[in-house]
Amino acid sequence: MTDPARAEAQPDWALGPFTPPRRVLEGRTEVSSVCAVTGQTVAWASKDLFNPGAVVREGRICLLVRGEDHVGRYAGTSRIGLATSADGVSFDLEPDPVIAPADDRWHAWEWPGGCEDPRVVEAPDGGYVCTYTAFDGKVGALFVATSADLRRWTKHGPAFGQTAYVRLPSKSGSIVTELRDGRLVAARIDGRYWMYWGEGVIYAATSEDLVRWRPIEIDIAPERYMTFSPASESRAAGWFIDRVPGVMGLRPIAGPRRRRYDSLLTEPGPPAVLTPDGVVLIYNGANHPERGDATAPAFAYQPGQMLLDGADPTAVIARTREPFLRLEPSDALGQVGNVCFAQGLVAFQGVWWLYLGLADSRIGVATALISR
Repeated sequence: MTDPARAEAQPDWALGPFTPPRRVLEGRTEVSSVCAVTGQTVAWASKDLFNPGAVVREGRICLLVRGEDHVGRYAGTSRIGLATSADGVSFDLEPDPVIAPADDRWHAWEWPGGCEDPRVVEAPDGGYVCTYTAFDGKVGALFVATSADLRRWTKHGPAFGQTAYVRLPSKSGSIVTELRDGRLVAARIDGRYWMYWGEGVIYAATSEDLVRWRPIEIDIAPERYMTFSPASESRAAGWFIDRVPGVMGLRPIAGPRRRRYDSLLTEPGPPAVLTPDGVVLIYNGANHPERGDATAPAFAYQPGQMLLDGADPTAVIARTREPFLRLEPSDALGQVGNVCFAQGLVAFQGVWWLYLGLADSRIGVATALISR
């Protein structure tokens, strides 16, 4: 929970302040379904239920939740299920996963690790887009799926499938949204959709259709030299800088900071929000055991916020110095301790509902009034 003694003043641009998290969807590990790969009945959430994406549909908050079983070499294959609620707290969990490994063209990418950590947004022309991590047991890759009803999904494979980064380990796709009629909907900036992604360092990507994404690159090794030119018809005499293109690479957007809660890594959280101040991204920071915040546990995950330029979503304007949520001791224990992982955000009945994974074992929700 938030520590009043350490909490900084809430920046004017940030979402919140949020209430301490409360648990939801507890005691739902009994759901079972037939595995599309093995043909056997599996209790797909028997180990843990955590890390949800969130969206509003037909007056209900809908969570895409990650469930993990006890089966297999990695002691747990992940599948994504659907839970719905009229009040944001009491949820009905449907028995069958909606996104899961299957005997399909993506089998080698998703088995035996599974489908992890969904984020979901509403598309402007209707329907829904989900980014999730396909895990083969060794490497995670950011995947995209689309649906008209949140139950039947079409997998489109790697988000960066038509780029040189298709095999690069990638995850955590946070698509930029905006408030429309009280709901968060995917937003275009300069005619393109934007997404933040990555684990360790945050990167960006753009898309024309929310399915095929192209990472933002930068010339990481340009050469330049100066030349002197005499006067001519096209320009005056003087010194000029000539640039020779170098090697292109991923453009970093934000990374770890020494002595702070995000000193080990930074990772995008729920869909970012385009506001009058710019793009607000809730992200998750992890604490370095030696070069981090000495008052927080080593490797602890805590959420912060950053503001990016609405005219240039690659430019960071501000970041919070402290996390805006911290865990109660009772929520810090689980499969991976001291993890407060923000992943799902919706606007519902004038309130921000932020859904979190707690210790990779449970789901919590924190709320805040929408002030503008």
